[in-house]
Parts: sequence; structure tokens; C-alpha cells
Amino acid sequence: MQVLSVTPEIFPLIKTGGLADVTGALPIGLAGKGVAMRTLIPGYPVVMEAFKKKKAVYQCPLLQGGKASVHAVKVGGLDLFVLDAPHLFDRQGGPYGTASGSDWPDNWRRFAALGQVGGDIAGGAISGYQPDIVHAHDWQSAMTLAYMRYGKAVGVPSLITVHNLAFQGQFGAGIFGELGLPGVAMQLDGVEYYGGVGFLKAGLQAAWAITTVSPTYAQEIRSPEFGMGLDGLINMRATDLHGIVNGIDVDIWNPATDKHLVANYSAETLQARGLNRKAVEDRFNLENDDSPIVCVVSRLTWQKGMDILASVVDGIVQRGARLAILGSGDAGLEGSLLAAAARHRGRVGVVIGYDEALSHIMQGGCDAIVIPSRFEPCGLTQLYGLRYGCVPVVARTGGLADTIIDANEAALSAGVATGFQFAPNNGGALLHAIRRLVEAHARPATWASIQRQGMKADVSWDKSAEKYVELYRLLLSKRAA
Repeated sequence: MQVLSVTPEIFPLIKTGGLADVTGALPIGLAGKGVAMRTLIPGYPVVMEAFKKKKAVYQCPLLQGGKASVHAVKVGGLDLFVLDAPHLFDRQGGPYGTASGSDWPDNWRRFAALGQVGGDIAGGAISGYQPDIVHAHDWQSAMTLAYMRYGKAVGVPSLITVHNLAFQGQFGAGIFGELGLPGVAMQLDGVEYYGGVGFLKAGLQAAWAITTVSPTYAQEIRSPEFGMGLDGLINMRATDLHGIVNGIDVDIWNPATDKHLVANYSAETLQARGLNRKAVEDRFNLENDDSPIVCVVSRLTWQKGMDILASVVDGIVQRGARLAILGSGDAGLEGSLLAAAARHRGRVGVVIGYDEALSHIMQGGCDAIVIPSRFEPCGLTQLYGLRYGCVPVVARTGGLADTIIDANEAALSAGVATGFQFAPNNGGALLHAIRRLVEAHARPATWASIQRQGMKADVSWDKSAEKYVELYRLLLSKRAA
């Protein structure tokens, strides 16, 4: 089965968050299950630098204002189609904006171009390649399905995975004339959205199936609270909606072999985590004692609940825990957390920015990781935590609720607890969870049991990939019918 994946990010080439981890790991997870996945990705500078030999398999004399070509390459075991469009993607900064953080004003054009080429490939534009299914990810790739719907690939089954419904790609109606779509597309059941053009909305409308990255999030987005204005459409498509929890690459995230760690370990050698713990203390200037180190590895944003965390830092310290925080985002939150570190020297440490190697050391050396997200489609950091014996403390929402078994009395007695859930998502509930964590950490046998149970959890792509295969087969059967 040939599947074309279309995505704005893929690990290890370009990553701003969990989306890249998913699109990088899923093809590998599917490879042994009769599915060959090729991924179409924009030719950002870092992507173009990853391969030297260029082999153009498709030429676009004029694509959204300039020449473009598609190159078929293999990088790190991934089969890629790279969209080389220098006028759109050869820029310094991030994939979506400038180095200063502002969005590129022509993002609609850049990702319409990605979708247009995705639709062309789905329609057979590349000689010798015809995908059986097209799988798009988030708003940046969603227009692929609109171009398929109104083009040659209307009969090719498609699905879209929503990694975060909050990001929708909404633009003014004035861009429609430059999208190259027929006039009929600018209607309610097409790409029109509140008088403008909605990229994600267009994909949700056109897709044969819709997936989210956890079962709970699939249900949450049917409500006005989590539906972000799209709950009406999602409820109309409810029979085509599926929640499939993400997995992680267990070869990259493996405490027994992880080269980023100071010391490798397994569930049977947890004491070896002590050397990683010391590295965390040194990096974050934390005092050396037996109290639990609770870490945060996150974007510092409202969605991630970082304002809730910032409001109770004093209480976390009072309850006997230390904090190690790695992240960047809202300037006000960065300032608030840095001020907390200044107030609690030796008990709170903050590193602003993102450091992949440090994030591994934190998972391998901290006792727990707190994730107080207001909504979380799936979340990957809690899965890394499970894998590394870094006990997750999570808000009871989305994929966090689906992947962590709360250490209540019954779960502890049965030996199945893997972390701590809290609700409602406010400072008081978070502090209560921290108190429970500190109490459990003071009982070494109980704590080790929670760690080992988490490390036993299957967080690989194996089960999730099987569910995607089942869905692909379902879509192919609909096409045959």
C-alpha cells in the first residue's frame, strides 16, 4: 500500500514540536506492516542541506509566484519528496516565521503551494508513482485535500490528522483568487470559513476520514469548549472521526542506549539515574539533596498551562519539591519563571530556549515531569517520561488522560499506577498532585513501582500504526465500493 504523507515538519530534519516527531516516526512504524509511506515536505534551507544529489521528479514552471521542483530523496531511512521552491521556503528563521518570531505574511501562499503540489502528486503527476491514500497533517498540509477534491485526485482516499485544532490557518477572502481553485470551492462546504478562507476547515471538509492524536481529544473537540469554532463541522463528520494515540520512536527514546545521557539505565538499574540527576542539578544550579526534582519541558504558553504553573511555584517549593524548567514562549511567562528562580535559588532553575540533548538528560535524571496543559491533543513528553522513569504529573485532558494511570489508592494497590492526574486544571489541584507526588517519593518502594510500571508501558508506534493500517484499509474498501 502506497501512502503519501504531506507535512510541514518531519524529525530529524525540521522540528518545532511534537508534529515532527509523529511524522518522522510513523513511516518507520508502518514499514513492517505492508505500508510504504513517502512524505512531501517543504524545502526549507535545513532540509535542502540534508541531501546533496538532487533528482527532480516533477517540475512546476510557475507555483505561487516562482519556479519549483520536487526531488525524490532518502534521508535517515525516510523516503521524501522535497518541494524545492526557493521563493517560498529559502529563508532564514523558523518554518513559519522570522527569527524575531513574527509569522511570514505569505504563509497562506507557502502552504497553499505545498497543498497544490500534494494534490498534483495524488493525481499522478510523478511518473511511476501513484499513492493509494493521501495523509495530511494540520492546517499547513490541509489544502492538499481541497486540491484533490477539486482536481484529478478526487477519487483518491484521504485523511487528515489534527495535531492541534487551535491552529487553523485562517486568511482573508482576498487570497482565494490566487489559490487556483474553481469558484465553486469558495462555498460553505468548501474552503470558505466565516467569510474568509480556512485551510484546516477545507481539509476537514474534504477528507474521507479525520483523525486526532488521542481518543479523548477526538471527543473533546466535538464540544464548544475545545472545538475552536469547528465543533459543528466535526460533529457533522462524527462517523468519520477517529482518535489514535501517538507513539514515540523507542529507538531514539531509550534510556538503555541514549547517548545524550550521562549514564544509561533500565527498569532494573534505576539507581544509575543518579548520575543524570546530578547533571540536572549542576545545569540548573539546584541544591543536592533527596527531595524530588520536578521538571518542565514545554513551550511556555497559555495552552500548556504555564501560567498555572507560574502561579504556584512558591507552593511547589513549600511542599518540598525542586523545579527544573526548560522552555521558551510568552515573554511574560519567561519573566515570571525567571523571577521565581531568583526567589528560590537552589530550589528552582530555569533555562530559556530549547535544547534536545538537555531534554533527554532531564527525562533521565528528574523524578517527575509536570504537564498542566489546558488542552493536549496527545502530548509526547509524558510518553518520554514513562519510558525514562520520569513520573508524569498531568492535567486530566486529551491524550494525557488516555496515557497516564493515576496513582490513586486502588491503582497503587494493584501495582498499575504510572503517574498522577489532576482536575480541575487550576493551581490548587496541581499543588494537591505535587503533595501526593512528594509523599509517594518519600516511600522508595512505592516510587520505584510507579517508575517501573511506567517503563513497562507500550509507548511505541506498534499498536498505533496497526490502527492507522486498519483505517487505511477501511478507506480503500470505500473506494472499491
